[in-house]
Amino acid sequence: MSIKEILETYKTIVVVGLSSHTWRASYGVCRFMQSAGYRIIPVNPNETDVLGEKAFPSLDHVPGPIEIVDIFRRPEYVPDIGEAASRRNAKVIWMQEGVVHESAAERAREAGLDVVMDRCILKEHMRYF
Repeated sequence: MSIKEILETYKTIVVVGLSSHTWRASYGVCRFMQSAGYRIIPVNPNETDVLGEKAFPSLDHVPGPIEIVDIFRRPEYVPDIGEAASRRNAKVIWMQEGVVHESAAERAREAGLDVVMDRCILKEHMRYF
């Protein structure tokens, strides 16, 4: 599935590493995506609420189906996040700019997930819409 198709098809983004600190990239990106009509679900064990949404300590704690898993964590955390996304039958793993992990991406693809790596979801949304 192309990036444009991903952004058209899925409207719920589970954001691993979303911070309530307004100066963090994750906050600004997610505030924009929320204003563009996407539901944002924060995953961060250090938060209780971000952008008016209840935060969860891990992907395994997020209720209901998971569409896009957007990763705002360093690359060394990606394999565990990818495994959790696979367990939860997520549709897409999205690694933000600067986040690259080839072997985790390959495992996710083998598990049937679409993978976007080293791309900003906000910039991609602005490019297409």
